[in-house]
Amino acid sequence: MEEFYNMIFKRKSVRKFDAALSLKADELAKIKQEIEQLIPLVSEIKVGFEIVNRLYTTAKYGEYCLLLYSENKPHYLLNAGYMLEQLDLFLTALDIGVCWYGLAKTKEMEKDGLDFVIMLAFGKSSPQDFRQDRSEFKRKSIYEIWQGEFDSDVKEAVRLAPSAMNTQSWRLISDSSQIKVCRSTRIRPFIPIDFLAHFSTIDLGICLCFLEIALQQKGYLYERKLIEEGNPQSGLVEIATYQIK
Repeated sequence: MEEFYNMIFKRKSVRKFDAALSLKADELAKIKQEIEQLIPLVSEIKVGFEIVNRLYTTAKYGEYCLLLYSENKPHYLLNAGYMLEQLDLFLTALDIGVCWYGLAKTKEMEKDGLDFVIMLAFGKSSPQDFRQDRSEFKRKSIYEIWQGEFDSDVKEAVRLAPSAMNTQSWRLISDSSQIKVCRSTRIRPFIPIDFLAHFSTIDLGICLCFLEIALQQKGYLYERKLIEEGNPQSGLVEIATYQIK
């Protein structure tokens, strides 16, 4: 996944699309081919993908939507975020704008025994629709999301990860040999409380994707362990640990 590293600094949630621009058949073919190459966080979870015209959904922008369906198994939301973020970065490299669309629905909420989880709305964009400089990001400071010493480039990549309503619900704690990734339960965004844990967990999957891309880019070897969510300790739910080799 490290080939996506430079796209971390370019990607942007695109919500305005030029009606004069449209995806070509060869671009759609590349997208479908890339979907087949997405790396799962949990290989045992069965997932399905479908590209549909935006009008097939309740999404209000984009030319197409990529729908993700999944088995409801432990870590399925983390897996959804982890896999779809890879495609988000791939599309950025093609100047295809993407927006995570959490509350939109599709006509088929179940397909082949799998439940609809979330969609990406996307469409052809202009190069200027993406970020040109890191100063354009609106994110928490690194001190708010990461405690402990570690590679500053890895920290910065994680800091720039997208999240629902830009909540950045991840909290990381590290030393030279381990990174602990947690989900904060203390955020209070403009998201219905019934959906908060759902979207925050998908966001943590995005965070893990960014973290691993940066670790690979910087040449770190690691062993990941996902943790079953329990009761939060001091407002934090532990999600995963990374042993740095």
